[in-house]
Amino acid sequence: MKILCLDGGGIRGVFEVAILKALEEEYKRPISQYFDLIAGTSTGSIIATSVVLEKKMSDLLDSYQKFGKKVFKRQAKIGLFKSVYSDKELRTYFKKSFGSKTLADITKPLLIPAVDVTHGKPYVYRTNYGHPGSADLSIKLWDAVLSSCSAPVYFPPNNIKNQYLSVDGGLWANNPALVCITEAIDFFKKDINELKILSIGTGMQDIEYNIERDKYWGIKKWLPFRFMTMKVQPKLLDLALDLSSESISYHCGILLGEKYMRLNKQLGDEMPFDDVKFVDELIELGKQVVEEKREEISQFLQIQ
Repeated sequence: MKILCLDGGGIRGVFEVAILKALEEEYKRPISQYFDLIAGTSTGSIIATSVVLEKKMSDLLDSYQKFGKKVFKRQAKIGLFKSVYSDKELRTYFKKSFGSKTLADITKPLLIPAVDVTHGKPYVYRTNYGHPGSADLSIKLWDAVLSSCSAPVYFPPNNIKNQYLSVDGGLWANNPALVCITEAIDFFKKDINELKILSIGTGMQDIEYNIERDKYWGIKKWLPFRFMTMKVQPKLLDLALDLSSESISYHCGILLGEKYMRLNKQLGDEMPFDDVKFVDELIELGKQVVEEKREEISQFLQIQ
């Protein structure tokens, strides 16, 4: 069973899209045709859903470049009294991209991790492939994706039919690979040796908190305010997402060995998930990964 897993990471998702675009151009086929199960968290859910719908990755990359600045247009500098960003542009973009399709309309297995924050529980939106946990298949695709993208403080929670509030799945599964392993073993009844996972990250950052004489660690330390831009940097959230992804990746590597392939790239300096100025650089890094790993990827996907 071949599985594609896509990390969360805001605008850094263009790194993942650039990789998938290069692979589609290389193999001359929609990337979805190489996988039995696809999963994506947060920005990864946008990409995963687009892959399942066989949307061209070149078109998706254009969308990221076009809508990035609109989505990450601040309505608050700190997010103390309202979310830093409105979800209006995201909602409009998702409705346009995914239309009126519901989870019931999609039979190819797709997993979108989120959080039911009303009841304080992790939640996975599943498409219509027979899982008993798919309680409400009438939920719109765009609603599921919006939920997984609703990072606390930065975007408001997504209200699902006035039944519960749903937020970013990156809080527990920024790399959805372990979710997929569980799904494959528990529902699809696969042996772990039958699984192959291609996991794509959104870049590894050097996020550091230095030792300083000031011993009082408040908001200004965890979420530093930059006077040049007059806004708070999402440093703590970026750190949490990075730790989640890399720790899950470590465990998956132990469980699957060579059958777990991770495509990621060291970014060096911090690239906040909401800073669109790094888009072009991230796209180039994605292309570099494919150039460096072309033969390994082909062998992993068993492409002749």
